Amino acid sequence: MLDIVLYEPEIPPNTGNLIRLAANSGSRLHLVKPLGFSLSERALKRSGLDYGALASVTVHEDWSACRSHFAGRNCYAVTTRGVRCYADVAYARDDVVVFGPETRGLPAEVLGQFPDENRLRLPMAAGNRSLNLANAVSIVVYEAWRQADFVGGA
Repeated sequence: MLDIVLYEPEIPPNTGNLIRLAANSGSRLHLVKPLGFSLSERALKRSGLDYGALASVTVHEDWSACRSHFAGRNCYAVTTRGVRCYADVAYARDDVVVFGPETRGLPAEVLGQFPDENRLRLPMAAGNRSLNLANAVSIVVYEAWRQADFVGGA
């Protein structure tokens, strides 16, 4: 399945929920420092329940290290400034989807490293700012998994 990257995540329950999503979808979760919380925080553990041991979670020291880790891979940035709808992508098993921090999204210098066709958006009602991070990631992950006929699912 996909590799999910959270660039400088800020809210522990979102990351906890995404640990659970990664475990249940067969995805791999990557966190890019600095994190807005400690990985041992109670809220993180509560929302991730006991899925931490079942999920693949990697922490990268910074964006440069994360980007190097995925060199040669097809990477998408999911952003409110995206030009392509997430549902118009034919996802591959080793694709990488990158999401920005909850309060500010991906910075321009990171977003600029993605070609326009790899900047994805999720449709929303006009005038709204953004979706919750955990919800946005879930939408993209399940679309990619649906396209793979939910391989590995029960």
